[in-house]
Amino acid sequence: MRTTVGFVVLGLALLSTLQAACTSLPDSCGDDKVTFEVSRQKGAPAPAAADPDKARILFIEWIEKAGSCLGCQITTRVGLNGAWVGANQGNSYFSLDVAPGEQHVCTDWQSKFGVFKSKVGLTSFTAEAGKTYYYKIKVTLKQSGDYADRDLDLMPVSEDEAKFRMKTSALSKSTPRS
Repeated sequence: MRTTVGFVVLGLALLSTLQAACTSLPDSCGDDKVTFEVSRQKGAPAPAAADPDKARILFIEWIEKAGSCLGCQITTRVGLNGAWVGANQGNSYFSLDVAPGEQHVCTDWQSKFGVFKSKVGLTSFTAEAGKTYYYKIKVTLKQSGDYADRDLDLMPVSEDEAKFRMKTSALSKSTPRS
């Protein structure tokens, strides 16, 4: 009994240490206290045309998994220029219209326990009015026996890949909560 209690206490101590070590986010992200409630709509129509004076950015979360996967509906937050602007969950996407100019993008793995806070994707680019930019948030989950590997990448993708991913994904609607 004492051994079990000891392991539980040690586990909680390590978890809180890991959470404290990983809560520092890059400047392009947002306040770490902000989380999102996400709903998804399958079969949603493609987003309407963007305002010609703005640039459009589409963020598409795509989960690649191997082996058994518990809790595969990962929520990823997206930050732009230091503020969270939305979130995806599972294979889903959302779009955002922005003013032209330099954009600093951040995405991270929203976790209640802070365990995966070190999983951050970053990029920057100069947005031009009337153009559309496509980014894939690739979440990789591999489970083999006792071994688990998790990763997150943010990468630009072609319009063709984005349109294909959107056809097989749900439209994400996210609401921030703090």
